[in-house]
Amino acid sequence: MKVNLKPQAMMYPAPAVIASAYDKEGNVDACTLAFATMCSHRPPAVMIAINSTLKRKTLVSILEREEFCIGFPSVEHAGEADYLGIESGYNENKIDKVNFTTKKGDFVNAPIINEFKVSLECKVMTIKEVGSHTQITGEIVNIQADKDVLNEKNKVNFEALNPLAYDDVTHAYYRMGEKVADAFKIGLKFRE
Repeated sequence: MKVNLKPQAMMYPAPAVIASAYDKEGNVDACTLAFATMCSHRPPAVMIAINSTLKRKTLVSILEREEFCIGFPSVEHAGEADYLGIESGYNENKIDKVNFTTKKGDFVNAPIINEFKVSLECKVMTIKEVGSHTQITGEIVNIQADKDVLNEKNKVNFEALNPLAYDDVTHAYYRMGEKVADAFKIGLKFRE
């Protein structure tokens, strides 16, 4: 039997990602986001949404610079990712507090967090207010990945990345599971 629930924001699985940008003075701002997804293959693009009803310094920096990076924390960085989401950049330098290091992106003027094994460099394409959040679509202009998370075809190996997932309903972090099947192949049996 199905049960009707009160409408709320939810998507499974939801990656926990870190958005980063430089502020006016060139300091690194970073915050953890649960609202992030792919939204275009051509051009390659991602959509993020940051709560605009709260004081989010990273949002201000992204809107000012129109460039940002997205980092994918591995399970080993759950504590740091959580802290980057619960503390305000207006209160302290969060990157220094968690002992992360950064470098400027190769194609955007935005910081890449070195401890994350995969990072996307993005230029803002569109900005839209959606309820409590500012939705930002960013064109992916470069991807940086550590060699140890790449397979023999230079594609990111999901299991080696060991990405952190976030459940916005129960407010918990999860490890992603094992591979079940090859996409675009397992469903072919229904074409027969």
